[in-house]
Amino acid sequence: MTSDTTLFIAFIGGIVAFLSPCVLPIIPGFLAYLAGESIGSDQKPNRLPIFINSVFFVLGFSVIFALIGVLLNTLLEAVAYDAQLWLARIGGAIVILFGLYLVGLWKPKFLQQEHKIQVKQHKSRYLTSFLFGAAFAAGWTPCVGAVLGAILALAATQPGAAFSLLLAFALGLGVPFLIVGAFAAEATIWIHKYGKVAKVINVIFGIALIALGILIFTNNLARLANFEILNNYLLEGEL
Repeated sequence: MTSDTTLFIAFIGGIVAFLSPCVLPIIPGFLAYLAGESIGSDQKPNRLPIFINSVFFVLGFSVIFALIGVLLNTLLEAVAYDAQLWLARIGGAIVILFGLYLVGLWKPKFLQQEHKIQVKQHKSRYLTSFLFGAAFAAGWTPCVGAVLGAILALAATQPGAAFSLLLAFALGLGVPFLIVGAFAAEATIWIHKYGKVAKVINVIFGIALIALGILIFTNNLARLANFEILNNYLLEGEL
């Protein structure tokens, strides 16, 4: 079973993945490209085709995340209790490392490399958008991969909740995509104006991941679910 807290963390992780500095600036133009529209000219782009293609793009990566969640649930849920404890420790360590990467204290080469999956254009732009979404889930740019890796590690430590966690992550990632798809031209202006804020958000989430990883590694994640840590802190303050 998972808690509302970890689901919320997964959802916020999706938003942070969307706000990754190396991805955010290209999203409006990319969605417009999928819809066959252009952004930046005097004439405003047609919002409806961009939004519809955004929907299919989000469906593409959501299906992949759902399948990964089912796979993790199927493979790991029957693992013995002792093995799950070690899995939690390994997963916690991975979450901490990805948190350190987002903060900027750890920069491994494999996360610095960009991996892309080529997708051929089809006559149907909707099908192309769906396939691009699926490829986007499988071939991540470096700064997005750190957030996804942390959520996958969290899901691996809670196999029974893997599907819910990855669905929450997909929702957190998908909602901003749909908003940008509906207001692509306005989003482009906003991103150029406030894009630097995304770097700060990534660092803050990285710190949160480090704290979360420590809780997972020490098998204290359940204390976060019922806010036992906060209660203990408040009780100590009253004494």
